[in-house]
Amino acid sequence: MALREILKEPNDVLRQKSLPVEIVDEKIRELIDDMLETMYAAPGIGLAAIQVGVPKRVIVMDTSKKEGEKLPMHFVNPEIISKSNSNSIYEEGCLSLPGQFAEIERPAKCKIKFLDYNGNPQEIEAEGMLATCIQHEIDHLEGILFIDYLSKLKKTMIVKKLSKQKKEIERIIV
Repeated sequence: MALREILKEPNDVLRQKSLPVEIVDEKIRELIDDMLETMYAAPGIGLAAIQVGVPKRVIVMDTSKKEGEKLPMHFVNPEIISKSNSNSIYEEGCLSLPGQFAEIERPAKCKIKFLDYNGNPQEIEAEGMLATCIQHEIDHLEGILFIDYLSKLKKTMIVKKLSKQKKEIERIIV
């Protein structure tokens, strides 16, 4: 397993649409393992492959809240097959938008189909934070960031702030 660099906004790669995985092989399982290690080290609760520069439809997450307990989840080619009509609001953040948070309204429940770590077809129904996290990560696979749900003014302010931070970091690195 290896830590991978998490891309930060603004970055054109984050706006790419991810491609379906043809077969869940050793290379995809290695990507999943690396993504989990990277997500835990960040620390975060979800990560899409595109965030580490791999345009494949793979996401990982762990929404367990107990200290020291890990309940990793992996989804290959996740697809939302139904959403509830009722919505919920959670404050979202993103490893690709460090230090930025906003309340985002999304469907409260969703049902998804996906391939698991071994390539077997699965379906789950999610609600609460898990549903929000799944939808957030699937958005990444479509090139959508949570700031895209904000007003143009709020989104512009966040992107300018992140651009400035990025330039300051790049200036320091030699």
